[in-house]
Amino acid sequence: MSPPTRRAFLRDASLLGTTATLPWLSACGTSTSPLSGPSGAASVFRHGVASGDPLSDRVILWTRVSGVSAGSVQVRWLVGMDPDLNQVLRSGTVTTHAERDYTVKIDAEGLAPATTYYYRFEALGQSSTIGRTRTLPVGTVDHLRLAFTSCSQYEDGFFNVYRVMARRADLDAVLHLGDYIYENDGTDRLGRRPEPPREILSLEDYRARYAQYRSDPDLQEAHRQHPWICVWDDHESTNDSWKDGAQNHNEGEGDWPTRKAIATRVYHEWMPIRTPDPDDLTRIFRSFAFGDLVDLIVLETRLFGRDRPADSLAQRRVIDDPGRTMMGFEQEDWLAQQITASTARWRVYGNQTMFAQLHVLNSLLANDVINVELLDIPANPDQWDGYEGNRDRIFDQWRVQNIRNNVVITGDIHTSWANELTPSPGDLTQYGPLTGRGSMGVEFITPSVTSSGLPEIDGIADVIRLVNTHIKYVDTASHGYVLLDITPERCQGEFWYVPTIETPDDGEAFAAAFLTRDAFGDGQNGWNRLERSSSPAEPKADAPALAPAPAAAETVAP
Repeated sequence: MSPPTRRAFLRDASLLGTTATLPWLSACGTSTSPLSGPSGAASVFRHGVASGDPLSDRVILWTRVSGVSAGSVQVRWLVGMDPDLNQVLRSGTVTTHAERDYTVKIDAEGLAPATTYYYRFEALGQSSTIGRTRTLPVGTVDHLRLAFTSCSQYEDGFFNVYRVMARRADLDAVLHLGDYIYENDGTDRLGRRPEPPREILSLEDYRARYAQYRSDPDLQEAHRQHPWICVWDDHESTNDSWKDGAQNHNEGEGDWPTRKAIATRVYHEWMPIRTPDPDDLTRIFRSFAFGDLVDLIVLETRLFGRDRPADSLAQRRVIDDPGRTMMGFEQEDWLAQQITASTARWRVYGNQTMFAQLHVLNSLLANDVINVELLDIPANPDQWDGYEGNRDRIFDQWRVQNIRNNVVITGDIHTSWANELTPSPGDLTQYGPLTGRGSMGVEFITPSVTSSGLPEIDGIADVIRLVNTHIKYVDTASHGYVLLDITPERCQGEFWYVPTIETPDDGEAFAAAFLTRDAFGDGQNGWNRLERSSSPAEPKADAPALAPAPAAAETVAP
């Protein structure tokens, strides 16, 4: 989704080649030798370390070797249970080369469930900083904490959100729901000019853009301290993308299949994501079991199967077509199987765009003279509102199979929302906005890391809630993240905001929280709704130690 302007939100009807040199890297000097730049981890491991896609017995570990111009490099990895890695439990060696942009991604196996581990890499006689990760639990789980965010446009501001997320020692995982990078040409703002300084199109362009983002110290620290579970939205390829094209892929920019293949390839190179199918890099929908407490189901709604979005709100016939899909019918079948097979207390759906209806007008305002269908006008057909048939099929399964405790988590829109999920929010016979009657689940939408929000118009949040009575909370200006605190009895979503993105800052503040209660525990049918909570949940006791602060570069034996 493009950063909204003051009018756009309601107006729109609608592994080959070399890495481009970044300005800060040029200052280090270049050389034809295998290693260039200053000595130590700062030159060999310029882009830090990361982990992701944790399972109960394994986790992906990631890094990149910098300063190498040709040939292959041997990289050693080590995993231990103490922050200083005095006792190594697992280790191995992997080879990286130019075809994968000298990135390293290994699946560290043979680990224990619900355990915090520490890891590092060694190459070219130097060692990386130490990272920290955690495996998923099995069996009975009493408490889980997940933080999620999205939409981090580099030139829009400093990544203070990542900084404050990094220091939360009790997180089980961090989720990024898309727009990790932006493909646009950007502007030189706050000294954070996008590199390369143009819209990215080629393999070298995409790699250079990821390299710039991963040079940010706050993003590096968030990756270093927590395992991440990631999925792309549109800007990892280009704005408003779908399986066969994109709004921002224009004449003169080459063919779409080539650009799509480049974008997905580089994402898999630079992100700590397990690659389920090397022959189809768009197939990144997957699930994670956090014991008996949560099944996290991560959806892909951009490049795998999404039909072309409606060009305008006037294309009501397109929007209403039940034969259209946001996910692709193969993924729809996979999701239906995941829902049916889930025995966890909670189902959390990692998703890119707003699932709840967001209407300009609403049928609550209708009368005998005004046509109800004319008043149910979706604000943005790029969201689930533009794919009503696909959304209705999910609602139908929840209803027919009596699937409760559904929590959708969402990014994309750069703003904060808490919504009740119901097929017909404007029909008082089907949904009671005061009691939550008829709600089948809830949705928490994260604010952005930096990307611009909605126009700051007095009362806009109140108007949105008036027209859309299933929407219980809106903040259109703040930047931050959502913390999910989950127990068998309830799932609480907390909105945490940073005070500024204009300068580096360590602050954050609790803004609001909403909880949804377990709909099975006491036999009541009305608990698929939101209740306001007055305070944040208590952190976990005895959280494992964070990874130690980076020390001076250490020379290791070759």
